[in-house]
Amino acid sequence: MRAVQITRFGGPEVLDVVDIPEPEAGPGQQLYEVSTAGVNFADTHQIENSYLAEQRLPLVPGAEFVGTPAGGGQRVVGLLDGGGYAEKAVASPRLTWPVPDGVSGEQALSLVLQGTTAWHLLRTSAHLAEGESVVVIAGAGGVGSLAVQLARRWGAGRVIATASSPEKRKLAEDLGAHVTVDPALADEDPKAFTAALREANGGKPVDIVLEMTGGNVFAGSLSALAPFGRLVAYGMASRTETKAVPPGALMQRSRAVIGFWLAHCMARPEMLDAAMTDLLQQVADGHLHPVIGGRYPLSDVRQAHEDLLARRTTGKLVLDPAR
Repeated sequence: MRAVQITRFGGPEVLDVVDIPEPEAGPGQQLYEVSTAGVNFADTHQIENSYLAEQRLPLVPGAEFVGTPAGGGQRVVGLLDGGGYAEKAVASPRLTWPVPDGVSGEQALSLVLQGTTAWHLLRTSAHLAEGESVVVIAGAGGVGSLAVQLARRWGAGRVIATASSPEKRKLAEDLGAHVTVDPALADEDPKAFTAALREANGGKPVDIVLEMTGGNVFAGSLSALAPFGRLVAYGMASRTETKAVPPGALMQRSRAVIGFWLAHCMARPEMLDAAMTDLLQQVADGHLHPVIGGRYPLSDVRQAHEDLLARRTTGKLVLDPAR
């Protein structure tokens, strides 16, 4: 079968399209024909071996797919430990969900990892209360574009999104953000970013920040929090680790820093069931609108990663294994 495989760690240049044997299903697993594979920012960390879990070579990247059981059956969207960038993949049926009629493969893929992340960031980690202000870093991205919509639907008093270009800031506003901020303000001075977030919130500190960049953006976001504010860290796109936060800095404002990694929900599938049931229904009903950023042939996987790293994309990117 055709698949993307890496035999060395690095950037997009290590992604090779090759012919390899199809995977074999083990106990409690099912072989699936992949019709569409999802691309996530975490995949760019995986091929560098710079993410939270150590990777072993050779490997086929990809943590999500839409497809059908080998031999036929219901179309599903599912999560994987790896192997999604391929014509066939092995998954646990417990981590798959039927895709309703009227929901496209791209829409389903936008939900299974990025959508469930946005759902749990707001519900499980931040415990969003009606009327609270929410800052969504990278509000035009895969997670951010859904988090903006969910925060509005769930009663946030003010939604502030950051985005790196006028076009992306307009998209975030069209999705429901009350106001947008350029994250480049944090590049030289976190204090300038803090001031911009507070100004966007009417001069007041903010209640919640969903943060996936690290570095100066993390520092500026933390300083912008109100008493009892919560910063939920779920990424490190800048590849910059943030210095330890002194306990006194948290106590002075009764602030909280919370980490989130969806992998822990995979060990508790009922947490994913709750999110996916809600999200798929919202899309089917027309209440939630995933942003689809592009469908690339499997042979153009390097370009997909390059576009993602260069911040040229919005919303969800997917691969077509048939091309």
